[in-house]
Amino acid sequence: MSNVILIVEDEKDLLSTLDYNLTREGYRTRCASSGREALAAAFEAPVPDLVVLDLMLPDMSGTEICRRLRADARTKAIPVVMTTAKSEEIDRVVGFAVGADDYVVKPFSVRELLLRVRAVLRRVRTEPPEQALTQLEFGRVRLDTAAHRCWVDGDETVLTALEFKLLTTLLERRGRVQTRDMLLSDVWGFSAELTTRTVDTHVKRLRQKLGPAGRYVETLRGVGYRFAASPSEDAT
Repeated sequence: MSNVILIVEDEKDLLSTLDYNLTREGYRTRCASSGREALAAAFEAPVPDLVVLDLMLPDMSGTEICRRLRADARTKAIPVVMTTAKSEEIDRVVGFAVGADDYVVKPFSVRELLLRVRAVLRRVRTEPPEQALTQLEFGRVRLDTAAHRCWVDGDETVLTALEFKLLTTLLERRGRVQTRDMLLSDVWGFSAELTTRTVDTHVKRLRQKLGPAGRYVETLRGVGYRFAASPSEDAT
């Protein structure tokens, strides 16, 4: 069965264009032009497999919608691709902070959006099945890759799906340098339509959420990032 994509956009022409192109790609679509319509459509059964969410809506911000989706057990795991005319770094940071998986700045090409939707859905499909419980432990950090849960010093830290995959990738490759291009390809699923700044923004946010364990993620200026080779490298 094809994926269900909820399109939330108050510009009627753009909404129609996205609806047409996503349908032509084989997806089933639902459309909403306001925050209230979006939330109602998000909780319809079956819940969407992905939400394309405009940041600026007439009755409610996209960030508030994203917060509500992440706060409900039924929708917290749904990937969200935000679209907005705002391009400042702070807007991207806020979007990622509330749980967005990707961020597309208007005006964008329909092809670009389709690539990002495809990449996010592919990332979700390739995650390990829930039956195969896998535990990763490294010093202060413990991960349950099947349940998508993370603990630092015994306290659970809530990560978005993208943050979790970024952390898992770095941890599994600990001690080895990961260039920004490598992370764009392996974590985001493609590299042509994203900038390396996207990686930096997510790593910064991930470090903040990890607190004292954020020091495991080392920056190699001009190269990329590396997860500490052993917990003993962590500062006290």
